[in-house]
Amino acid sequence: MSQNKMLTTEEKEGLLEILESRFLKNMNRHPNLVWENIAERLKHSTPKLFSLYAMESTGGEPDVVSFNEETKEYLFMDCSAETPTGRRSVCYDQEALDSRKANKPHNSAQGMAESMGVKLLTEEEYFSLQTLGDFDTKTSSWLDTPADIRKKGGAIFGDKRFGRTFIYHNGADSYYAVRGFRCYLWV
Repeated sequence: MSQNKMLTTEEKEGLLEILESRFLKNMNRHPNLVWENIAERLKHSTPKLFSLYAMESTGGEPDVVSFNEETKEYLFMDCSAETPTGRRSVCYDQEALDSRKANKPHNSAQGMAESMGVKLLTEEEYFSLQTLGDFDTKTSSWLDTPADIRKKGGAIFGDKRFGRTFIYHNGADSYYAVRGFRCYLWV
């Protein structure tokens, strides 16, 4: 993937094929939406295509999960069964990364999301995603953390165990092989 946030014609066409296939395979996530309308929007959203490509290439399997009637935008979220493989073993943010003295992870969830042009799911969005299927049954995902928790050195993450969605806390500088992050993008 090019670092200048531009996709080649082949990358763009390949991404649109993947997104269309996923859209058609998972109509339960977006009843009453039509792929052709989404494809038309995507064709005129070059920076957003780069972000979706980044979501896809890191294992996120982005799919449309909502449409905002007021803004006429489509909401894409990571719909991979487990937290995306290319975004695991990261601490929460740059402050947490800088505070680690030893065994620093390669990046932070917030830093990666920013470079991808996307946002981490909030607690509310994570609960909403979990109504569409069973996600993070073996992994966990960092979530956008409220400022009052972050100021105290913590960060929140979610997972699904025993058929139920849980939100937990941890030190923002922690990282685990099975914890990554999920993100979203309005197009």
